[in-house]
Amino acid sequence: MKFKEVMRLIYAVILAAAIPGLLVLNGFQARKYKKLQEEVNSIVKKQEELTEDNKKLITDRSQLTSSQRIEDLAENELGMRRAETEEIIRVSVGEEK
Repeated sequence: MKFKEVMRLIYAVILAAAIPGLLVLNGFQARKYKKLQEEVNSIVKKQEELTEDNKKLITDRSQLTSSQRIEDLAENELGMRRAETEEIIRVSVGEEK
């Protein structure tokens, strides 16, 4: 056999061995990609849930802090009432000009 024929045979063997190896590597990459895609989908779903929870909490907060609700609680549950104008005393702290 000539040197060129031997080299061609070696290249053919290397090429024949490389193709299955590359296919195996492709399979590992595909599995890794699928796992990462599942993680991303899980994180996106969790983010959507947290966003919905946040919207609900913001709505609840605005309802709980509404001035009408606080006024109703003060009057009905605590027995408070609005002060009349003559009951208000203004106090000034510091120097007067």
